[in-house]
Amino acid sequence: MTRQAGLPLERGACPFDPVPAQRTQAPVEPMTYPDGSQGWLVTGYQEVRAVLADKRMSARAELAKVPLDFGPLPPPKPADPGVFTGMDDPDHHRYRKLLTGAFTVHRMRTLEDRVAEIVDAHLDAMAAADGAVDLVEAFARPVPSLVICELLGAPYERRAEFDGYARTMFSKDIPVAERIDATQGVVAFIAGQIKEKRANPGDDLLSDLVRGDELTDEELANIGMMLLVAGFETTRNMIALGTLALLENPEQLAKFKADPELTAGTVEELMRYLSVIHIGPIRTALEDVELGGVRIKAGDPVVMSLPVANRDPEKFPDPDRLDVTRKAAGQLGFGHGVHQCLGQQLARVEMRIALFRLFARFPDLRLAVPFAEVDLPHDASIYGPVRLPVAWRRE
Repeated sequence: MTRQAGLPLERGACPFDPVPAQRTQAPVEPMTYPDGSQGWLVTGYQEVRAVLADKRMSARAELAKVPLDFGPLPPPKPADPGVFTGMDDPDHHRYRKLLTGAFTVHRMRTLEDRVAEIVDAHLDAMAAADGAVDLVEAFARPVPSLVICELLGAPYERRAEFDGYARTMFSKDIPVAERIDATQGVVAFIAGQIKEKRANPGDDLLSDLVRGDELTDEELANIGMMLLVAGFETTRNMIALGTLALLENPEQLAKFKADPELTAGTVEELMRYLSVIHIGPIRTALEDVELGGVRIKAGDPVVMSLPVANRDPEKFPDPDRLDVTRKAAGQLGFGHGVHQCLGQQLARVEMRIALFRLFARFPDLRLAVPFAEVDLPHDASIYGPVRLPVAWRRE
């Protein structure tokens, strides 16, 4: 079977399940793109890991010619300086090495107390509100936004500015030109911060990079843009969608609330079960490669579906069931290989503290609207509720 690109993003009967159009009979299937070119859709767990770990599969932006469902793209060009997610080694390694020290497990653990303070402050504000509360605006959005601002040294009072840019960047229904303008808006925002850090460096990641004197201002601005947007948009959706998934699975929620030792494992299981990135990443074969019993030719684009790979029954038995006691280590929500998410430890810290303290503070938290009325748009590349009205019994 040959899949058609422009895959619809609509979820099926269960909005937590992968997009039905991405479910395949084989772990690797041919795909035809809108311009008529041929490529591949990879959905098997082992096959996705193999692609992500294979240096013959290039992440170079100038080779990616796959518009998918996000409309026509400008002609492919090399990644801008600093945008290492669209590069291969050695360029990718040079940038990543400079940043790895900022995202170690040890440094993330040192942030735990501050993350807890931020979480508790927002829970206090929720408790003081009258009536139902939108969990997205009151909690899921501001918590990771403030954390990444503090990590980078960006002013939190300007969060609405880059939050608006992020919403534009990840919406497929907005013209490509507007999304590119939004990206440049974030870059310009970070460029302004870099000038301030050069004059008055502080105790933050951007200041550390400026002191290192190994990167140009253009490189720094592009790196900051990636970290700022990625650092809160995905986590925001995971906190909100993870809360919704737990509320809709009361038996699993009861286990989670009863045993604090399950918190870290629950985060891994939610990352597996939800996989908020609709589709991707994308690679291009640099030479002929055997994968899943088929030959992928040099130059072929390869699109991976992490949500489907995370539901592979050969890796995760009964994969369509949320199970907070499952050993979900190895889930692909953060990717795999040299391009694995740089901020994954920070995301884990935020999700673990946010979810545990949310349900500890409001053990009878519930939806304030019928589940069918929760707005789960399919027009964004990162999946999650726009609003999540919740309520609880007040003393």
